[in-house]
Amino acid sequence: MSEVDDLIARSNALIARTSERYLSTSARGRAHKRQDLMARLKRMIIAAVLVVVGAAVFGFVQPLGSTGLLIVMGLLLACVLFAFVPTQGSVTLAKLGETDLKALPLKTEMWLESQRKALPAPAIPILDAISNRLETLAPQLATLSPQEPAALEVRRLLSDHLPELVTGYQSIPAPLRGQPRNGRVPDAQLVEGLSVIEQEIATMTEQLASGDLDKLAAHNRYLEIKYQEAKELGG
Repeated sequence: MSEVDDLIARSNALIARTSERYLSTSARGRAHKRQDLMARLKRMIIAAVLVVVGAAVFGFVQPLGSTGLLIVMGLLLACVLFAFVPTQGSVTLAKLGETDLKALPLKTEMWLESQRKALPAPAIPILDAISNRLETLAPQLATLSPQEPAALEVRRLLSDHLPELVTGYQSIPAPLRGQPRNGRVPDAQLVEGLSVIEQEIATMTEQLASGDLDKLAAHNRYLEIKYQEAKELGG
């Protein structure tokens, strides 16, 4: 086996191990989609009920007639469109960087959700695991001052390191993502990087819970070095 074949084989083994590790968290992504669907359906039903009630009240005052019935039908048809309109607006990288610290975990989760289709299948369970971590982290940031060093490290991880890793991977042409590049395979590098970030969020959560903010700031500095390669991933 050549050195390149050996590198690819080891990268595939890493991807498989990491995917299996996070497979149980994939239900988180499905639950999020179900919640969004139920919110859309609820919005559609409420709008339709309001149209019907409004038409009934108006009918007591004045007959609707054929024109009125057409208007009501048109409004009911418009209500159906609510089932296809997302309940949350899209999050861009620019908006992510400007997001208030308290809302950053939710906005990061929304941004990751929008990136799913552009990432390889082994990365999806890790995204779900990150979403779980962000959900746990969010309440802890509610009482954390944005000027705290720990707050700056949280923001750097979620709005800098994580997006840079993902966008760096996406900038690589799809046929080359499974091939060795500078001694690394981009698919494996993405999976490994996301796994490290997921664990780092878990560490942040534990240290915030224990009040060890100085330790969090010091521990997190190594990411500046480790994820410098994320900036160069698509270079």
